Amino acid sequence: MRFSLRLILVGTVAACAPMLPDPPPMAAPTPAPVQPEAPPAAPAPVPVAPAVDQTGFDGWKQGFLARHGGSRRAAYERELAGLEPDPTVIRLDRNQPEFSRPAGAYIQNAVTATRIAQARQRTDRAPWSVVQRYGVPSEILVAVWAQESAFGQVQGDFDVIRSLATLAYDGRRREWAEAQLKDALDIVVDGRRSRAGLKGSWAGAMGQTQFMPDNYLRLGVDQNEDGLVDIWGSDADALASAANLLAQAGWKRGQTWGYEVRLPSNFDYSEAEGPRHPWSYWAAKGVTLAHGGAPNAAEAREEATILLPQGARGPAFLALPNHYVIRRYNNSVSYALAIGLTADGVQGRPGLVGTWPDDGPLSRDQRIGAQRALTVMGYDTQGIDGVIGANTRAALRRWQMANGRLADGYLTAELADELIRRAG
Repeated sequence: MRFSLRLILVGTVAACAPMLPDPPPMAAPTPAPVQPEAPPAAPAPVPVAPAVDQTGFDGWKQGFLARHGGSRRAAYERELAGLEPDPTVIRLDRNQPEFSRPAGAYIQNAVTATRIAQARQRTDRAPWSVVQRYGVPSEILVAVWAQESAFGQVQGDFDVIRSLATLAYDGRRREWAEAQLKDALDIVVDGRRSRAGLKGSWAGAMGQTQFMPDNYLRLGVDQNEDGLVDIWGSDADALASAANLLAQAGWKRGQTWGYEVRLPSNFDYSEAEGPRHPWSYWAAKGVTLAHGGAPNAAEAREEATILLPQGARGPAFLALPNHYVIRRYNNSVSYALAIGLTADGVQGRPGLVGTWPDDGPLSRDQRIGAQRALTVMGYDTQGIDGVIGANTRAALRRWQMANGRLADGYLTAELADELIRRAG
């Protein structure tokens, strides 16, 4: 969804909107069915859902009502009556694909010729008035639509209130989840959506563009002017709401999200994900656009950084401000690149020059173990939660520099195991 303006949306439809805090939403024509893509050759085993404690959950619920109920306590209590925590939600929260799978595996699964063709066929579903009003290109909007719900086909059938109550009770993101839960309860209590119709992803993201409850209340748009913000059934409402969110997050008109780049052989990898600089700085360092040319004049003046989503062996990108706007939708490098590259494909731009290394996924034990090891060794990851975000990559980069390694900040399974051994 991990905002000033409360722009917190929490890959795939299972979790595509909650933004994880970086130490941490009437019927239109039904779209054509999405053709299934080939399944992966060897799917990873699904972890067993953890057991939950109903007594502890009931205790949390009373605490939530005391903290947030106020004058609506009786109404909230009515909606929460008989609720049980959902162990599947806890399992999925601990194994989000944007943060556990290598970027290349995530992006190659998300950015396919089939998906790009389907998105291109639907660009006219983003009304021109919406594009003009908010300044967000139609290709970006249909890329979000594709990634979040397969163009409305897969919106999730979890009880949003139960999911958010479970996340709040579990405690990893309690403050965020309780705020979202209060907003979800308000949606029902105020009659904006029935409780039975308040369905979404396991993380509480709702509708065709997977809005979190706070964003639905603050940024939802009744584009078809029927008196309802129907992000579930109306393509126009869903896409206009997504455009409003991105515009409010700072989308820059006339600029793209970024470019694939080539790095010189002597590139200082410790500069990746570091301070941002204009294009002139990176060009002086020997960085070139992978397909030649240069950013446009406005883009060249922007502060940008180099991203290495799969380390020095994978493709490199110049991330412009609009890349970070996409990450206000879902604070994952992999997610934002998937949106940007899908949009590029819709526009007919060429694909990547670089190739993705065939790295395996990181287990939760490896992710948490590596964070704990780095912190113990004096390289604070700003939290031990299994989410390999910018702070963990920065800590790893510092450890790599101190130990004479190539400081690309990329955690492989082998490196995670080494860090765990070194920390004892």
